[in-house]
Amino acid sequence: MSMQQSVATPAVYTDLGRVMESITRRFLDVLRMELARIGVTDLSPTQALMLLHIGNEELSVRDLLERGYYLGSNASYNLKHLVEAGYVDRSPSLRDRRAARLKLSERGLATCEALRKLEASRADSLLRSDSDGADFETTYRTLRRLERAWTDLIRYDDADPA
Repeated sequence: MSMQQSVATPAVYTDLGRVMESITRRFLDVLRMELARIGVTDLSPTQALMLLHIGNEELSVRDLLERGYYLGSNASYNLKHLVEAGYVDRSPSLRDRRAARLKLSERGLATCEALRKLEASRADSLLRSDSDGADFETTYRTLRRLERAWTDLIRYDDADPA
């Protein structure tokens, strides 16, 4: 049995979801701290992530929802808040008036820039050596591969779960 096979047991696979959920919660906690550090008190961490997902692009609402995997009513509430608070400009699509286009306002761009600077500082403190950087790259590639595998399973698996 190879080293890879002995480590990747069903128990590790099962625990992986729990670890990813815990990391996500911790990341949102760190984001909450960063928002407070830059004096932004009217955004939740989820709303800040929505801003970061929009970035310098102009997106449809659908594209944003697919990028962030947000739930419908939660996404609507958060987008409404971002527009009303002046972080996001929302306009009708030129091709389809039923669809909305989103882009960051000056306030949204400034908030994202401040958050990116804090994130870069945090990344620098975690990546102290070349091997740290390589470990992060490997972890990132592995998580993306797992995301693609699970996405494909959801989209294309026609097995009856019953």
